Amino acid sequence: MNVEDLNEFALSMPYTEACLPFGPDVLVYKVNGKMFLLVSLNSNPLQFNAKCLPELAEAQREQYPNIIIPGYHMNKKNWNTIIIQGSLSNAQLKTFITDSYNLVFNKNKKPKQ
Repeated sequence: MNVEDLNEFALSMPYTEACLPFGPDVLVYKVNGKMFLLVSLNSNPLQFNAKCLPELAEAQREQYPNIIIPGYHMNKKNWNTIIIQGSLSNAQLKTFITDSYNLVFNKNKKPKQ
């Protein structure tokens, strides 16, 4: 997965917006105004931060050491940094992004009236 594929996939999710609030090197994706994905545009290999459940974050780090690490500049309990270097399939990468999106979207949904 390259940055263009990642961008296309992230923006395909409902109500997603992309912005650069931290400067030109970090692309941030938000749903309902809340971050769910941060992409480092100048890292090689490409990497991104995704939110996940704390117990899942730890399990992912153990399963994929040196590929999934505690979230860089993020709350290490709730965020992982995923390094795209070929070991994970595009389907797995999309799952991490989708799970992060769903966590943020579902947490910030307004109750039905």
